[in-house]
Amino acid sequence: MDIEKALLELTLEEKAELCAGADFWHTKAVERLGVPSVMLTDGPHGLRKQNGKGDHMGLGESIEAICFPTASALASSFDADLLYSLGEVLGEECQAENIGMLLGPGLNMKRSPLCGRNFEYFSEDPYLTGKLGAAYIKGLQSKGVAACVKHFAVNNQETRRMNSTSNIDERTLHEIYLPAFETAVKEGKVRGVMNAYNAVNGTYCAENKELLTDILRNRWGFDGIVVTDWGAVRDRVEGLIAGLDLQMPYNGDANKKKIIQSIQDGSLSETVLNETVRNILTFADAYIREKNPSAVFDRTKDHYRSAEIAKECAVLMKNNGVLPLEKESKIAVIGEFAAEPRYQGAGSSHINAYHVTGALEVLGDTVAYAQGYYAKETQSNGELLNEAVSKAKSAQTAVIFAGLPDAFETEGKDRETLALPDNQNELIMAVTAVQPNTVIVFHGGAPVEMPWIDKASAVLCMYLGGEGVGKAAVDLLYGDANPSGKLAETWPLKLADNPSYLNFPGEDGVVEYREGVYIGYRYYDKKQMDVLLPFGFGMSYTSFEYSDIRIDKNTMDDIDTLMIMCKVKNTGNRSGKEAVQLYVRDIESMVGRPMRELKGFSKVSLLPGEEKDVTFILDKRAFAYYEPKIHDWYVESGMFAIEVGSSSRDIKLSANVEVHSTATLPYVFTADTSMGVAMRHPRGKALMEGTQPKEDDSRTASNRKAMGEGSDGMVQTMMEEMPLRSLASFGKMTQEQLDNLIDMLNS
Repeated sequence: MDIEKALLELTLEEKAELCAGADFWHTKAVERLGVPSVMLTDGPHGLRKQNGKGDHMGLGESIEAICFPTASALASSFDADLLYSLGEVLGEECQAENIGMLLGPGLNMKRSPLCGRNFEYFSEDPYLTGKLGAAYIKGLQSKGVAACVKHFAVNNQETRRMNSTSNIDERTLHEIYLPAFETAVKEGKVRGVMNAYNAVNGTYCAENKELLTDILRNRWGFDGIVVTDWGAVRDRVEGLIAGLDLQMPYNGDANKKKIIQSIQDGSLSETVLNETVRNILTFADAYIREKNPSAVFDRTKDHYRSAEIAKECAVLMKNNGVLPLEKESKIAVIGEFAAEPRYQGAGSSHINAYHVTGALEVLGDTVAYAQGYYAKETQSNGELLNEAVSKAKSAQTAVIFAGLPDAFETEGKDRETLALPDNQNELIMAVTAVQPNTVIVFHGGAPVEMPWIDKASAVLCMYLGGEGVGKAAVDLLYGDANPSGKLAETWPLKLADNPSYLNFPGEDGVVEYREGVYIGYRYYDKKQMDVLLPFGFGMSYTSFEYSDIRIDKNTMDDIDTLMIMCKVKNTGNRSGKEAVQLYVRDIESMVGRPMRELKGFSKVSLLPGEEKDVTFILDKRAFAYYEPKIHDWYVESGMFAIEVGSSSRDIKLSANVEVHSTATLPYVFTADTSMGVAMRHPRGKALMEGTQPKEDDSRTASNRKAMGEGSDGMVQTMMEEMPLRSLASFGKMTQEQLDNLIDMLNS
């Protein structure tokens, strides 16, 4: 398609029509110019393709497709290659089904464990989210299918998601809630971005020029298509001006008429409209050029692939040696989720699964089974409970399949508690009381409280592992696969520990992000707070040893890169994989910063006794924080610790590097600026040598004794905190000299 020629030949009415969908899932065609209608469909962990009347909440029937593990599970793999391969599989499926854009992945941060849609999101960490999201995008788009990252931006709850405002400071916005989208654009080269329903600082995302144009296009260089979340448009013309391209779904001709009228009365520039239409035509043209008529949707093959992926995502949370199970041992399997597993969430990502494999289907009659509870109820059933206890007592090991029911986590509604249903907690407590070898297999998309974890012998977290989760769980339980997942989110002891607790979900549609940059492990680790399980944690059936950390330089400018190398060895007797994590810690900063931040990860596969080198490369962003004074990233000069470990709280190796900043922060010195601040500034240090008041050496020992033993430190602190005007007040210089000094500091 000749896009520029098409732009010239389109009528104003046709241009306005192209700015909205033709129906619920398709873009508008212009047949006379060869512009095709392109189908978009929900994802991100499978195809929710609706051939009939569409809906956006998963209520209507969709084609039979493969349900892969959800994002909460996928993130626990800490494996970018795995995400790329999943993208490839989904791309092939989309091609076979004539789908031009898959709506995903979701890149929103897990601000609170109560968000009902957390199962669709990767992590509480923007670096991990961005890297995994970019890998998924590249895999999907390598097959000629556009990804559409969502929900842009600061969409971290379901409560009043369509008419709330996320009020957030500039640093927190850029440091926590935007970087994953930035990585998707710059590294993933994503072709689509979906704006969120909510407002950010009072401006709805569909009309937010700062987000859609200033940041997304001008700063990050995005050249794809911006799509609304379904029904997110308020003012269509304002949206066009802000940078919104495609309105979905079609909702009549009212907005088309508004666009035409605005062009005619001059309130909307046709240049703006043409740019929007150009983006839409470019998307349609790519669909034509990259269509693969030979693509095949092999459901059987992809079903098995789903189970294989699930094995890579499972997290072994606890194991006192009971796992892996002996194949000849007498096992009691308990829980409705063993027969009918919870494997996906509800809402727009809900897949009409091809074949769901439960653990009981895989195990057959080799185990005793007791239902234990009704998944759709919360109260215990005495008969089911007694049967479960009886079978557990007579077995060598009891395996309880437990987790969050469908109704507990869904799009459109946030959770109210971190607790499991009462009937499941009561079941676990009753079984562990009679069977010391009790294993818990958890199904769910987000953290829960585990009041029984000390009584359980092992806990295996499958998250929402897709339609093959039963096969994956059995292989992991019996040691045919070795768990290698790591938690991509902190599991707190209780809900009140979460940093957003007092500000979630807000009041009257106003959500204040008062915790700032301290979300997830950034908060828990800084406060040295006890947690149930830390970020990055995960056990294995083998053991690993870290050694020999090396850095390629001890000092560097912030424009340089730093290479870090270390060795990891499998010291056990089983093959296994270890997700090696690299964190950066600013040892001394003028601004508040987290204890440490994830800046690298690598999944390493090792045979028993095998040792491998692991290499990381860090650039400026690994050391920087977002500085509102310059509206950009800034590195403070100073010493940084490079930390390598197996979780945010299990650092194995460390090395220090001194980083020199090549930028200077703009600072206006006044008479009220403290001397300590002035001395730490590059210009101030040179100008102020010898001007600080010093403690009078003539003070006698009796004077010191009279003022107390801490007087030396007190005086030093007072000197650093004194304003510059004190130099004149204490006679160190005249007022004229002070004024000259301030002028020189500001020059």
